[in-house]
Formats: sequence, C-alpha cells, structure tokens
Amino acid sequence: MRPTHTANRGLTLSSGAFSDTRCLTSVCLTALLLFFSPLLHATQTRTWTQGDPSDYDKAILKDLSLRSDGRLSLAPKSRELFDTGSPYLWALAQDSKGNLYAGGGNNARLYRIPPDGKGKLLCELDALEIHALAVDSNDRLYAATSPDGKVYRISSAGKPELFYDPKAKYIWALAFDSRGDLYVATGDQGEIHRVAPDGKGKVFFRTEETHVRSLALDPKGNLIVGTEPGGLVLRVSPAGEGFVLYQMSRREVTAVSVSSDGAIWAAGVGTKQASPAPAPSTPPPAPPPSTAAVSVTVGGPAGVAPPRTAPPPPVSGAAPGVSGGSEVLRIDPNGLPRRMWSHSADVVYAMAFDAQGRAVLGTGNKGTLVRIENPAQYTSLLSVPVTQITALVASRDGRLLASTANTGKLYEIGPGLEREGSVESDVFDAGAYTLWGRLSFEAALNGGQVSVVTRSGNLDQPQKNWSPWSSPISSAKGGRISSPSARFVQWKATLAGDGAKSPDLDSVDVAYLPKNIEPRFDGVESTPPNYKFPPTVTPLVTVTPTLSLPPMGKHAPSPSTSSSDLTPAMQYAKGWIGARWSATDPNGDPLIFIVEIKGAAETEWKLLKDKVTERYLSFDSTAFPDGEYRIRVTASDAPGNPPAEALTARMESDPFWIDNTPPRITGLAATRSGNKVEVRWHAADALNNISKAEYSLDGGDWKVAAPVTHLSDSPELDYVLTLDAAPGEHIIAVRVQDDYDNQCVEKTVWNRL
Repeated sequence: MRPTHTANRGLTLSSGAFSDTRCLTSVCLTALLLFFSPLLHATQTRTWTQGDPSDYDKAILKDLSLRSDGRLSLAPKSRELFDTGSPYLWALAQDSKGNLYAGGGNNARLYRIPPDGKGKLLCELDALEIHALAVDSNDRLYAATSPDGKVYRISSAGKPELFYDPKAKYIWALAFDSRGDLYVATGDQGEIHRVAPDGKGKVFFRTEETHVRSLALDPKGNLIVGTEPGGLVLRVSPAGEGFVLYQMSRREVTAVSVSSDGAIWAAGVGTKQASPAPAPSTPPPAPPPSTAAVSVTVGGPAGVAPPRTAPPPPVSGAAPGVSGGSEVLRIDPNGLPRRMWSHSADVVYAMAFDAQGRAVLGTGNKGTLVRIENPAQYTSLLSVPVTQITALVASRDGRLLASTANTGKLYEIGPGLEREGSVESDVFDAGAYTLWGRLSFEAALNGGQVSVVTRSGNLDQPQKNWSPWSSPISSAKGGRISSPSARFVQWKATLAGDGAKSPDLDSVDVAYLPKNIEPRFDGVESTPPNYKFPPTVTPLVTVTPTLSLPPMGKHAPSPSTSSSDLTPAMQYAKGWIGARWSATDPNGDPLIFIVEIKGAAETEWKLLKDKVTERYLSFDSTAFPDGEYRIRVTASDAPGNPPAEALTARMESDPFWIDNTPPRITGLAATRSGNKVEVRWHAADALNNISKAEYSLDGGDWKVAAPVTHLSDSPELDYVLTLDAAPGEHIIAVRVQDDYDNQCVEKTVWNRL
C-alpha cells in the first residue's frame, strides 16, 4: 500500500477524475459544510481547564492549601521549630508557661522546647520508646514508656523518677482529670488505670479489647476511649461505668478528642481481620542511612522496639491488616454519629482543634495536615517534609504544634497565613504543534492578588530548551498567552495576601488550537468478490448532537468526533465488490472520503463515489471489464476546518481482480465401453483458477467431479468420469466454477440400446 499526503489542500469533486487544489469548490464546500454541520466543533478553540483536586496530583504546590473541591488558597504559616535528631517522635505536651515537651525513640529521649524555640534534650529514660506525655496542673511532666510500660515524673531539672508501674507491656496514652488523677491507657490487656497524685493506682476499667489506644476527657469528666482491634469508641463515667458509643469499621482508633460543643471526634485506621490482633500502629523509626525508602505499618507490631543497637527497618503500609486507610467520625452530643472524612491511603495519627474549633488531622505517609470543613469538604492545609505527623497540640496563642516521624522534628503552624504561595501545574500535552490563546482564571481576590505566567516547549519535561516564563496575567478576565506556539504548555499561579486573608483560586483555563495535521491511513484493502455492504440509512431529519456528562465534579468533555472503524457484515450479491479502509485524524476532525478506481493498463483514476462518510464502499463490478485494478481513497478533514486550512491524505490498495466472465467447457463427450460410459471435458478460465466441477445425470443432484490431477489449482483442467451405462437415452450435464463464482454449464446426450 502506498500512502501519500497532500498538505494545505482540499478536494475538487467532479463526475470523473479529480485533482488537488488549494480548497474545495464553493458548491462542494457548501454541500459538505451543510452535511457535516453537527460535527463542526472539531477545530474550534479548545480549553485546558485545571480546577479539580486530581488536576493537582502532579502539580508543585508551595505554601498553598488545597480544598477537596479544588480551591487553592494560602497555607497557614509554618516553620520548623526544632530538629531533635531522633528518628521519630510520637508524643507532645505543653505546660502553662508555653514549654513544649516531645518524646519518642529510639532510646526514650525526652526534649524540652521553650517558647523561644531553643530546644534541647531534657533526659533519657531507661527504656526504648516514649509513647505518651502529660502535664498536671502544677506543670509537672509525666512520660510513659513502652514496651514494659512505666510512668515517670520528670522534675524541672530533667530528673526522672518512677511514678507508676501498671505492669503492662504498652502505655499508649495519658490524661489528667480535674481532680489531678492520672488515667493510663495500656495494652496488651486493654486496661485503664487510675493513679492518684501520690502515685498509688489500680485498674479503673477493663475494655475487653487488646489495647486502649487513645484517651480524652469530656467536660463532665467522662473518659472517651478508643480501642484496638475492635475499633470501639467508649464513654467511661467517673464511676467506671462503660458504654460503647460507636464501633468503627476500622480496627484501631488512633485518636479521640472532644470539641468545644461537646461532640466526640474519633479517627480509625486499618482494615479489620479475623486473625489475632497485633500491637497497635505507631510510625516506624527512621531507617539507617543505607535504607532507600520509608513507609509505615498500621495495625502492625511497630510498638515493639528492637535492641537499641539497631533501629527496626521500615515495613510497607500495604501489609496485610493495614489496608483501608482512615476515617474520622463525629458523635454529636445527642449520640448521633456522622462520618466526617475518609481516605483510602492516608493514616491519621493525631487530632486537634484550631482556633476556630475546626478539627485538624495529622496524617502519614505524606506528612499532610488536613482540616475538616464539613462532612462533604476538607482542606489539605500543608505537607511537612517528613513522612508522618504523629502528634498535635493546640497552643493557647492559636498555633498548632506538630511532631513528626521519619524524622523526629517539631513544627509550629499558624495562626497567620503565608504571604505568598504558588502552584506550578502539570505539563499539558496538546498532542501537536499548538497555538495558545487566552488564559483566564476564576478567583476571589479577598483583597489579595493572583497572577499567572506560562511557558511552552516541545519536550515533555520543562528543561532548558523551553521558553522562559512569560509576563504575568493578573486580571481574572485573562489575557493572551505570549508563550510561543509548541506542543506542551505549563502555567504557574502565584497567590499573594496580607498574612490574615488569602485570595482563593478556583480554576485556570487555557485556550488553545492545535495546528491542523493531515489525516492518516492505516490501510486500504479490497473486499471479497460477490459481496456488498448493506446500504447506509440516511435519517430524514437532522440528528441532534448529544453530550454525555462526566461524573459529578469532573470536567465536561468535548462532544466526540470519533468515527467507528467497525465494518458491518457483508451480504452476498453476485458481481459486487468493494473496499474498506482505516483512517484517523490526529486533531479529531471528522473526515470525508473520495473513492476512485484504476485498471492496471489505465492512466487515469475514475471516480467511484465522493462524499463518503463511512470507511467502506461496495460497487457493481459488472460495469467494468475483467482485469486487474486498484482502489484509491482520499481522506479530507474539510468538514471540520476552514477551506484554506483543510488537508488531505491518500492511500492505494493492493491490486485486485474483477472477473465476471465464466470459464469455458470444451470437448465434452460421452463414449461407451461395455457396460460403462466414459465422460470427458476440458475447462478453462481466462483470469483465475477453476475452483470446482460438478456433474448431473438425467437431472439428478449435482455431484462433485475431481480433475485428472486431483487438484483444482489451475486455470485449465481436464476431467474424466466413468459411469454405469444403463440402457436407454441419458443426459449428462457438467458445471464448472472459477474462484469468482462464475459458472458455465454444458451437456451431452448418449444412448445405450
């Protein structure tokens, strides 16, 4: 097959041969445009829209928050407060003077960070890990260690003394009530101990779960308890009476908290399973320098620390029993539970409330801080450059204080906003050399400013050979993109505010128009002889274009211009033949075809049919002399382009034969020999092989006759039949057929007296 392309040319249609010209004749063009008017959207200006949250999966966000509906705004101001040097932290507490305490592992190190941020190591306990901290009303610090859990009281000078030993393997949480009693949440017996200020304590409540994973107190002095592996949220009265408020679908309740309106919030992680429950999840420690990756196990035995000499290796967050991500539940004061947030992958380790009373979640494995706006909406406030946010404390001055794992650092967040942030979009591939149009955006400035710049190039990654960033477009009405025409484009938006309020960017639109490219053929082939395609049914009324809407919250696609290359079933029709072809348009333009034919000895192409919209055609070949032919198909994208920009492409088929002349039978004779009759004949066809021969005696059924050579593989064959010679006159008819179903019949009469 021989494809050719004609650039910047249309088609001149005529009753005979046609020739390439710069555009269609006005009459034919008008007919084409009317015929294809429902499809003329193909080369209209297109729009690349960014505004869904998924649009920013590969974007680079700096100092911006992303709401679950795609809105971008300035992130809370944040900074690294202190780097402890420990591989992980998972406990935070703050005293009334603003001193912050952080503990974790390995080696159960405890740090104090005063308000000026100049933190230091306060002490190192005789244990492996610190999982819980609490400060009493006298600003005395208490630290709980695991495994072989013990509670230590730390003096202001950093001297630890054993305060209480619950005889439990794990201590997961500590909480003081208004009377100064300390509640100790333990595992692996799932008990809560109550310890008086003098250090004397005992079991206060048994949950019948393996672990009491989280603790909080409500304004009435009730304990709010989260467990593992049943995922229970319980309320335990000061008298020690328990009541299950809710059983979560997740196995481990990693955090519970009580909001100012008395509602209970709980975070559950991990998928429940029937096998015995391992120890609850804690972030894995930082790997040694040779380790290439860091991940987290939820619901696994991460709480069991190895010897101090070697930190445990990280394990995959996709381990059995770990799947399922997280969910956050709110139980209203009247007891009504509502799911407020869920995520298929992120794991919630900590929860607090900001100055406006909104729940804020510390998560892994991307170190993202999430704020819940309402049951249908949340905001990814920021991501710290570590793997997990493990603990949160809401400071009295409106700041949020966060500890992290992998590695162990402390961050302060808020209360103000960043003054400037930016988002660098993913690279957009227009698929071809493209003209860039107008850029516009939807934004609420709120006293701030939004400006957008662009750059373009012909490499799929922005490199040195891309254009520089353009001059900014600062008006929401938009402006013309000044970046040069190319295949790829990228935009970068900068949001600026005053530190108290933020502009909100909802979406960015980039208008573009790919340069027209000629259609492309994948193949043209003739169809078997004596078959034709069913006729195309033309509707009597104009078909109204339809549009399928995408799922809610997704961008609406442009109406489809694709045309199916599926070939309908052919029907037997003697003398008919046809062709089919596969052609596409890189721009998605609708195509129209001209089909021509030319004999092997001819010099000009003859028109079979023009304005063909299907990818197939049948015609009556009996109007053509027998011989060898080719089909040529010309595709044009004129229905979707201005006349001066329409392009065409051509392809020819391999040679094929038209053969409507039956073979000839000569020398048919019947000779009697005793009681037998020998029948002979010769069959010949001018163009093709003899495919079959048959005979009929006295009008009986046709029976197959084999050639002398036994093979039907030649245009000329001889046949010999030996039949019983019954008395009387008999008629024998012979019929031969060639490869194109052309048949010839001859007969002879013989008589036995």
